[in-house]
Amino acid sequence: MPYPDKFYPVVDTVAWVARLALLGAGTIQLRAKDLNDSEALQMVTDALEVIKGTQAKLVVNDYWRAAIVAGAKHLHLGQEDLVDADLAAIREAGLTLGISTHDDEELATALRAEPDYIALGPIFPTTLKSMRFAPQGIPKITEWKKRIGAIPLVAIGGIKLEQAAAIYAAGADSIAVVSDVTQNPDPDARVRAWLGLHVEAA
Repeated sequence: MPYPDKFYPVVDTVAWVARLALLGAGTIQLRAKDLNDSEALQMVTDALEVIKGTQAKLVVNDYWRAAIVAGAKHLHLGQEDLVDADLAAIREAGLTLGISTHDDEELATALRAEPDYIALGPIFPTTLKSMRFAPQGIPKITEWKKRIGAIPLVAIGGIKLEQAAAIYAAGADSIAVVSDVTQNPDPDARVRAWLGLHVEAA
């Protein structure tokens, strides 16, 4: 399976990780904010436990120390997290590394860390958090994919299933999805629709 998978849900609880894994999601990011070290370690440990026996790959957002201690395999860092992270320790632990980017300067910073994938966002306006960056729009995906070459490009930010085909066509290798799943009235059906889309595209 490619990493990250074409459908890449991002959720904030272990319960969501378990639900998505059982539905067949391949790459799932756990993004919970403001945890102390022990809380982060417990959450990552619990999340790794609930995906056992499924095809899911857990991506830990931010908490790189917890990811190393818990034996996680995949990590995602934002630009602020990247400043404080020990990249040598992360690589030594065998973790893959994805990095968020929002502008040209952040892309340059990310590429210096030799990431396993680059996330570009927000593609569209997003209501989940206040963004200091304007929406990038679909054409930016094509431009950045040309610049990063073989490194997988993950599009994120306000993306709905109905826009997926255009985003893949523009050059995105993967789409990170948050509210289109977690705020959907029927999340399970929405996840199945995303997964079905990729079966057709494969």
